[in-house]
Amino acid sequence: MPARVSEALVLRTYPLKEADLVVSFFTRDQGKLRGVAKRARRPKSPFGAGLERLSHVRMAYFQRETRELVNLDSCELIHSQFGLVSDYRAGVALDYFAEVGEQLLPAAEPSEKFFRLLLAVLEHLKTAGGRGVWQAVTYFSLWAVRLSGWLPELNVCLGCGCLLDEPEHPERAFFSRGRAGLICGDCRRTLGAGNSWELSAESRSLASEMLSKAIGKLSKTDWEQATAADLRRFLVQQIESHVERRLVTAPMLETAE
Repeated sequence: MPARVSEALVLRTYPLKEADLVVSFFTRDQGKLRGVAKRARRPKSPFGAGLERLSHVRMAYFQRETRELVNLDSCELIHSQFGLVSDYRAGVALDYFAEVGEQLLPAAEPSEKFFRLLLAVLEHLKTAGGRGVWQAVTYFSLWAVRLSGWLPELNVCLGCGCLLDEPEHPERAFFSRGRAGLICGDCRRTLGAGNSWELSAESRSLASEMLSKAIGKLSKTDWEQATAADLRRFLVQQIESHVERRLVTAPMLETAE
């Protein structure tokens, strides 16, 4: 019998030797792990289609304290994302979820909330199909940054501390690469933040709602690519700043047809 069986989501795989795979997978109870799936690339592999990216599985594996890689025994497929592959943009969204998870999740640290976040956006994509891509990507990005502890206040200027959403005197908000939060128009001029973008009041309002509601209960349902595009750019820059690398899938997603 295997030493452990965990509910998991497969993040990525890459080849090892002639027939094996190294698998990065995110378990509900043990966090992100990496393991070797022997003979996984052969036609009669015991893993079947269970190692496709973001497959929801029950992974059986042996874990030793002295080794970084676990030994994968088999996996039982719970839910496949195969039905989303026919929609190119949804497929790129899956790649984005997997890449962000791979970069943000620390090794061997359980995160029940992040696990449930991934399940929620995957279920939303299955239900809404290609129409739900932008809502799912934006919701996931916001909560991924929040759960990682990197989401700044979206209603306070990082420079002077003024409130950006004051009803009587609303302030425009701006962000730039490498800056942890938002700044008002006055601070933008004072600090000389020329290469910056505006985060609209509408997008900040959407972010506030997303932080308080499940993805299926958001008031806005007719999302297009332009909806909260400035918020997605801001969140991607926050992720890239903290992981110190550019995301490969983010520009692919925004240019996908």
